[in-house]
Amino acid sequence: MIFDLIISVFLVIAGIFGLVGSYGLVKLPDLMTRLHAPTKASTLGVGGALLASMGLALKQGSLSWHELLITLFLFLTAPITCNFIAKAWIARNADPAILPPTGTHRTWATLDLTEEPIEPVLTPPGKPGRPS
Repeated sequence: MIFDLIISVFLVIAGIFGLVGSYGLVKLPDLMTRLHAPTKASTLGVGGALLASMGLALKQGSLSWHELLITLFLFLTAPITCNFIAKAWIARNADPAILPPTGTHRTWATLDLTEEPIEPVLTPPGKPGRPS
């Protein structure tokens, strides 16, 4: 009975997050706000459904690696994809004057291969940010 209740809770959570994520994807006004819906809410919705599926498989006496691997893949790739989409949008649409300063001659979050690459500088031991 308790196991069925836990599986049901995961399914209800999955449904709520899936509904909120889908609604946000349709109703939010622009790309940068729309990114939050699928990467946050819908990811948790699909994750909840996969956890319920794994729980049901465990209840029936088997271990399901497929759902576990799908869940791990989803939780690892959704934030990275969101980050790439946001950086591409910023590179195409944002005015460089409003972006935060980088401390270099390059603009924020872009890669410019037309110039000499910036060589990394190692901090000597005993300096801040490096263990002695």
